Amino acid sequence: MPDPSGFVLNRHESGGMGQPLLRPSKGLPYSDQLNKRGRFRVSEIWQILKSGHWPSLAGAWLHLTVSFMVWLLVAAMSIPLVTALQLSDAEIAWLVSLPLLGGALLRMVAGWSADRLGARRTAVVILVVELLVLSWGWGGVSGYGAALVFSLGLGVAGASFAVALPLASRAYPPSAQGLILGIAASGNVGTVLILFLAPRWAAVMDWHQICGIMAAVVAATLVGFELLVPRMTPASDAREGAWWYHVAELIRRRSAYWLCFLYAITFGGFVGLCSVIPLLLHDVYRIEAIEAGIIAALCGLIGSVIRPLGGYVADRQGGLRALYYVLPAIAGAVVAVMSPSHTMGVVMMVVATAAMGFGNGVVFQLVAEWFPRDIGLASGVVGAAGAVGGFVLPILIGTVKGFSGSYELGFWLFAGLAVCAWGTVMVALRPNGSSPVNLPS
Repeated sequence: MPDPSGFVLNRHESGGMGQPLLRPSKGLPYSDQLNKRGRFRVSEIWQILKSGHWPSLAGAWLHLTVSFMVWLLVAAMSIPLVTALQLSDAEIAWLVSLPLLGGALLRMVAGWSADRLGARRTAVVILVVELLVLSWGWGGVSGYGAALVFSLGLGVAGASFAVALPLASRAYPPSAQGLILGIAASGNVGTVLILFLAPRWAAVMDWHQICGIMAAVVAATLVGFELLVPRMTPASDAREGAWWYHVAELIRRRSAYWLCFLYAITFGGFVGLCSVIPLLLHDVYRIEAIEAGIIAALCGLIGSVIRPLGGYVADRQGGLRALYYVLPAIAGAVVAVMSPSHTMGVVMMVVATAAMGFGNGVVFQLVAEWFPRDIGLASGVVGAAGAVGGFVLPILIGTVKGFSGSYELGFWLFAGLAVCAWGTVMVALRPNGSSPVNLPS
């Protein structure tokens, strides 16, 4: 029977193991369904969660949370690694950066694989590779060269984003995509967990043993994922061909690289800002490392848990309309971070990361709405752009500080990029310009 979202749950059509498929019902167009919704209601969210296969959503969230812990493991262990391997500043910078760069490329491969071979199968492969790399780290990575290979190997964990989101997406109807993808993507809270836990583990054990602990966590996650997520077949319309061909085909569409730009601002800004907050607090406000780390973790936590709200609002009001309001908030908060007042600076850090997290949920509502057939590949490409943005922003801010002696110019430059993104949204919202149909070339 039809559900309130306008979709029919057909339990006789299955993607494997009896998983229900959701198909559109006859009635109002999707856009009209969104425009006619009422006020925020907790009961509505509960109904949305029941409209699909919630164990798949739980499995996707678990996969992403643990994988993000693995992805940022080297960054979280940077201090003990410097001591154990006697690394220079440049050497530890490469170790910290390699997982981010590797994850950016592998997201595109994993996204294609999620569409072509199946999201569940690809997710299992990612967890197995994580387990193997961490076991190697536990068993005895020694020397800088081996550490580089180890760090690059952990980049596979960053590809989880491109499979966890399609896995959750295909378990729910299109009218719920913003909220569901926001919940699944809130698994980036794993970065907060590992940044909080790893330094405390390092106080009582060496970094090899920390790898052993994470290997055990990944093994338990693999078991839980197998139990939660049913086996399913790939989409019947999945296209043949090499992953790079489909990536090139996708990014030729104007809407694709536009979403990449928006996600580089929101997610890239979120990751980049969280990574520079400790140093910024220490240099500008003379806050001790432990307190600075707590503030950074708080910012990361708020930015992660608010993401589902961004997706939910985008479902109800439209993603472009939500971006129209959130991008100026990002620009203003980023500029205000450099306030002379310690209290105001910290408050603006929280506001900025919250606005970016909200924007992350909004952008991926648009990804699901505009690329329903290629959700895996689109998630990989857009997610890769966000990972690159997170890698570039700290470099930009650090380089500008080296030339000017201040962080301010770097933050002003980023705010300018957010304003440019806002301008593109205003153009898209003009009459005859608000539909995604008009955006692709």
